[in-house]
Parts: sequence; structure tokens; C-alpha cells
Amino acid sequence: MAPVLVHQSISGSLYAPLDLRHEDRRRSGVGMPCRVFSAPVDVVRGPATGVQPDVVLVCDPAWLANGRNLDGPPELVREVLSPATARRDRLVKRELFERVGVADSGIADPEAATLECDRLDQGRHGRPDVFGAGDTWSLPYSGGFALAMTTVFGPPCEPSPGPQI
Repeated sequence: MAPVLVHQSISGSLYAPLDLRHEDRRRSGVGMPCRVFSAPVDVVRGPATGVQPDVVLVCDPAWLANGRNLDGPPELVREVLSPATARRDRLVKRELFERVGVADSGIADPEAATLECDRLDQGRHGRPDVFGAGDTWSLPYSGGFALAMTTVFGPPCEPSPGPQI
């Protein structure tokens, strides 16, 4: 079943600016030759570990060599929660990303309008950094990439005045 529009919107809002930033870096020859992918792209790291994160950043060309899937841990993954996958994303995938060595994993929560980001520290995730309304998410290792949460989730919602009669 196709994701709902808000899922696609958030996923695209994370993917597009990150991809543009890394495309600019590749063209200029500055930094690592990273590639950004959006679902569906398989991340495979051994038997029974195939997943399809919503947004993936890969900086090691060896993980792209087979031309079909990512055969190693990406630098970054982002999942956008949906009611059908929230439990799997929060528990199963989080543990999997930690186990296979994804340096920076995270979850965009459309209902809470937050982005939770986990960084590996000595092979383990700690407490995630949580970005919400008014915050800016940044990636120092991506050449100063920064993204305002209003770009991802939109401005805070105002109550609708209802139909005008």
C-alpha cells in the first residue's frame, strides 16, 4: 500500500535538501563522494537484515559496487513513522541499525512533528537528540548541512475556523 501524503512529504523534505547538498559537494570535489537515496532502496548487511529506510546517505563507494543494493552500513538513515510500521521502526530497525554500524540513524514522527537522531558512540546508541518546531537539524560531517524543522514538517498548525456560513 502506498504511503500517505504526509509520509511522502516528510520523506521528500529530508531527502531533497540532503541530496542537493551532496550533489553540490560532488560537483565541486569537496568532501566525500556521498550519495543520497530514497525508498525503495535495499540496505543489506548479512542474512535477514534487508530493510528499506526512507532516506539513506552512503559515503563509501564499496557499499554501492554491486549496483543493486547497499551492501554495507550507510552513514545515515532516516525513517518516517507511519501507524503500520512505528513499532518496527522504533524497536527492530533501531536495534538493527545499531548492530550493523549505521553511524547516524533517526526517525521523523509526523504526529509529534519531531526528528529523533541517534548517533553511534562506541558502537551503541545513546539517548536521541530530538528536534522540533523552531529547531534546526545539522550534520557537521556534511559540510555544514542544516535543515529547519519547519521545512520538514511545515509551520505549526493553526486551528481551522471551520466552514464559513
